[in-house]
Amino acid sequence: MTYLYTKLSVILLATNLAFSSYAAQVSVFITDKQGKPLTNIVALLHNDDKSNAVAGEQAIAIMDQINREFVPHTLVVQQGTKVKFPNSDNVQHHVYSFSPAKTFELKLYSELEVEPQLFNTPGVVELGCNVHDWMLGYIYVADTPYFAQSNSEGNAIITVPDGNYTLSIWHPRLSDSDTARQSNLTIGKDDVAVSFSLFLPLLPSLVEYDAVEGFTEYD
Repeated sequence: MTYLYTKLSVILLATNLAFSSYAAQVSVFITDKQGKPLTNIVALLHNDDKSNAVAGEQAIAIMDQINREFVPHTLVVQQGTKVKFPNSDNVQHHVYSFSPAKTFELKLYSELEVEPQLFNTPGVVELGCNVHDWMLGYIYVADTPYFAQSNSEGNAIITVPDGNYTLSIWHPRLSDSDTARQSNLTIGKDDVAVSFSLFLPLLPSLVEYDAVEGFTEYD
């Protein structure tokens, strides 16, 4: 009888926990000041009630090198993720970063496999290539598992459990003085739609200054 009572109590507890927590979709629509949708803007949700978990070591992301460019130009990963840097070009690259969030150097390599790099400190990592000066890429290391990048229609969708959150956006060309960067949200069982309209234009792209072989229009 005691065993049955204990087993029933465990089932009831699990059922109550299941109903006490919901998952909802947060749709973030991001535009410039003229209302034009913006692509590849990073949207992040930080849970104000709980500490944010770090990704396990099995988490792997890829920052490739194609046509003498970093692909993708902007990559967002969770803190604790390893990033591979394959070289899909037929020339050598020499990838480096002097950013406080991650300082490293991958010396001249082409077809050689290089060890994935662990990104364990939150922040912005700016990438360069010692061979091709115009190559520039970014890795945003997020201290939250809840993030997404906006698609071609300006939409980023993040699924989160219920709770209180701070919603913020990031992009390497987003002005630090733009006040449309952060919002507070309370998430329950219902989906939520949020719009961000920037007050300031994105900072100029490097392609607007230099017509160098390998450049395409950055996001």
